Amino acid sequence: MNVPQTSLEPSHFPVMLNEVIKICSPEKGGSFVDCTFGGGGYSEEILKFPNTKVTALDRDKSVRKKAKEISEKYLNRFSFHNEKFSDLDKVLEGKDKVDTIIFDLGISSFQLMDLSRGFSFKSNEKIDMKMGLSSISAEEVLNNFNENSLKLIIKILGEEKEAGKIVKNILKTRKIKKISKIPELVEIIKRSKKKNFSKKINVCTKTFQALRIFVNKETTELIEGMIKATRFIKKDGKIIIISFHSIEDKIVKFYFKNYSENNLRPSRYLPEEKLKRLIFFKDKNNHLIRPSESEINENPPSRSAKLRFATRNEKKFEDPKIFKEKFKKYLDLESLNV
Repeated sequence: MNVPQTSLEPSHFPVMLNEVIKICSPEKGGSFVDCTFGGGGYSEEILKFPNTKVTALDRDKSVRKKAKEISEKYLNRFSFHNEKFSDLDKVLEGKDKVDTIIFDLGISSFQLMDLSRGFSFKSNEKIDMKMGLSSISAEEVLNNFNENSLKLIIKILGEEKEAGKIVKNILKTRKIKKISKIPELVEIIKRSKKKNFSKKINVCTKTFQALRIFVNKETTELIEGMIKATRFIKKDGKIIIISFHSIEDKIVKFYFKNYSENNLRPSRYLPEEKLKRLIFFKDKNNHLIRPSESEINENPPSRSAKLRFATRNEKKFEDPKIFKEKFKKYLDLESLNV
């Protein structure tokens, strides 16, 4: 199976496309939801099979041109909605339940390559980092949030051990002048970090990740998206999630494991009286699927990808409150205001 390239960029590869197609079996036909349309790779590949329909979502309005192309090519089989994960119910309410829902998390390559968006530390543009339908920019966060909030954002969402030093230097700099451009933030981070020439990742990576996640409320969107996907998937349907960093994978792994039939207790850390056994998925299929060596060679950014999926059972959906309680620190953090 060839991996299609899109008109949005010369080198957009949908990660683990072959594995996704194998799991969701579009050769049998059915209804599919692509929650992260991006360059349209998953949607187009599914639509190549007859008797398939795809509903696609993306919070980034810049993908509308590609969505229009696919809509014109596959008349009455494809629809696009400029919505976030948390509004999945707005898109699917009142419709028949679906066979597969796919989430390909994180930043897309075309967002990263568009230097005007401010996601890349190679950019000379403003510190924006909004994926779309976001209420605040990274520039506003850096210049208006207090020391404690900034430290929590960078430490927790970026898993950055030197968050304290970085934030102190952010505060010193913004007292003199507003921090507006990417090179200014890069210089602050480099000045704050201990030199470690053995590390392969750029010293700015974790701080940039933290700001991007916060600006776009990515953990909140993931949690809400998975819960709402569970409502709208039919019996024997699949939820497929590809994640790219440890926070995302931790959330996905917990949800699939603790709401599966063969898990005895949702959480050993919660008192017995708080536990109500909600079971949404068949025996957990929680093993990790990673990209092949050949895919990593062809598309190096895929090396950090992790794929997990779960199969829906016939049980009625109820709000999984324990799930939200487990990851409350992320939900509370992303709800912070100036």
